[in-house]
Amino acid sequence: MTTLQTGPDPIYDVLGIGFGPSNLALAIALHEHSVRSGGRDGLRVGFLERQPRFGWHRGMLIDDATMQVSFLKDLVTMRDPTSDFSFLCYLRDRGRLVDFLNLKTLFPLRIEFHDYFEWAAARVAHLVEYSAEVVAVRPVTEDGEIRFYDVITRTPGDPGRPTVRRARSICIATGLEPHLPPGAVLSERVWHNSQLLPRVDEVRRSGTPVRRAVVLGAGQSAAEAVDYLHRSFPDAEICSVFAKYGYTPADDSPFANKIFDPEAVDLYYGAPREVKRSLFDYHRSTNYSVVDMDLIESLSRSMYQEKVQGHERLRMMNVSRIRDVAATADDVRVTVEFLPTGEREILASDLLVYATGYQPQGLADHLGEVGKLCLRDDEDALRVGRDHRVATAPNVTADIYLQGGTEHTHGLTSTLLSTTAVRAGEICASLLARRSLDPANEAPAPTVDA
Repeated sequence: MTTLQTGPDPIYDVLGIGFGPSNLALAIALHEHSVRSGGRDGLRVGFLERQPRFGWHRGMLIDDATMQVSFLKDLVTMRDPTSDFSFLCYLRDRGRLVDFLNLKTLFPLRIEFHDYFEWAAARVAHLVEYSAEVVAVRPVTEDGEIRFYDVITRTPGDPGRPTVRRARSICIATGLEPHLPPGAVLSERVWHNSQLLPRVDEVRRSGTPVRRAVVLGAGQSAAEAVDYLHRSFPDAEICSVFAKYGYTPADDSPFANKIFDPEAVDLYYGAPREVKRSLFDYHRSTNYSVVDMDLIESLSRSMYQEKVQGHERLRMMNVSRIRDVAATADDVRVTVEFLPTGEREILASDLLVYATGYQPQGLADHLGEVGKLCLRDDEDALRVGRDHRVATAPNVTADIYLQGGTEHTHGLTSTLLSTTAVRAGEICASLLARRSLDPANEAPAPTVDA
């Protein structure tokens, strides 16, 4: 891999912070533009990722779990169906194109789609620096204008000298972080589901007996965790705790799915605030706290089969909440309240898994003082343009782009794969347009080798 250059010179046209699927899609769009132009009018670009290699929800790559989005909504197809970075080109390269077509499915295995991401990331590895954790972003002022940002990184776990790179624009795509209930404390026995696979593997290798495991949550990840634990520990009771009466099926009907169309982003962005709220509430069931019907039916069949056999290991504790968690030397005591009656039961458990979702990382976590330059609306939410560029103070000519954290402006697809390719194309076009308006860019900027 070619290491990105450091120091205030050269100046990058854009530095991406984070290198998950969103900034990977942007890297591909910028790379393809550079190739098409022969490098004559390309941008100098780079991406910074704190992980030592590409990874996307590795802790939930269950071997038989499938994607919830069509393979055609990959990194490029919705932007450019002719791109050789598509999932179909990946299949051809791996020698599985015909085999996949014979499956007659739109939804690949999650582990396969992750391998596709890794395949694509390897092809633009010259644009990425891994093990580069962004610790600060600082504005650089020239002639009274903030024209650049200095992005400071360190190698995780290394207190050595930081590295500084200067950029005209930054694009933040740091993804989501695990959300935990107030007061929750993680331990060897208490996990967030994002660490499910490696934690289960540790327990199985250690030979520690698991008699009971509790999972809190009502969404897809919770149901997958319940199913995986049920299969992984065949002698254990698996208790699923959630406040609903039952798992809610995901609404993946054709008309509801149109909320993920690129045109829907335009409509959402231009709609009045009250309409945005209504659309979000109406269509939460396409993504939030919902479960694929196939998995719901599979869990239901398992419960019935166990009832017939007289050995019920799968227990659905519906209309319930966890009221207390107390760790002892031998187990975790989980107090569960049945909400209709207030009756409480203490479960002596070997494992507790919080499948309680994710939340966007705060902008301040990455921008620090630069965050003070960003404009906010009367509800203290960031003002973001249709091109995903954050509105800033008048004396700021350096740009900040966001991939994620824009549900209030761009709708449900802000954190989803559905419009990743289209969004990358929009940001690429905006970067090129903004660069053409900058007098400092009359001469072509140097580019990273394509």
